[in-house]
Amino acid sequence: MAEPKVLAALRGRRVGRRLIGVAVILGIAWFAVQGGEYGTFDLLSQRRGRAALQHDVDTLQKTVDSLVAFRTAIARDPAVQERIAREEFGMVRGDKELLYRFLDRPDSTR
Repeated sequence: MAEPKVLAALRGRRVGRRLIGVAVILGIAWFAVQGGEYGTFDLLSQRRGRAALQHDVDTLQKTVDSLVAFRTAIARDPAVQERIAREEFGMVRGDKELLYRFLDRPDSTR
């Protein structure tokens, strides 16, 4: 009767070793996928960050393009120049318009 106990103990050791072996293999597989400096999650987050930066670059490029077009219009388009002169400086054109300016008087009570 002692022999079945020994066989059972040996089988238990084999099962334990197999479990340890499977755990080691799973650990190695996990490290191969996730471990190191650039794991899968790190690469995915870097891709998201790159996409966000590319979106920012595209937005800024559109802004630069529109500013360049506006600068060109200011330099070459007389209609844009006149509109800016009217809006910013209160300038008028022709004989039909009158310009009235009201100046604040300096405070004489001081």
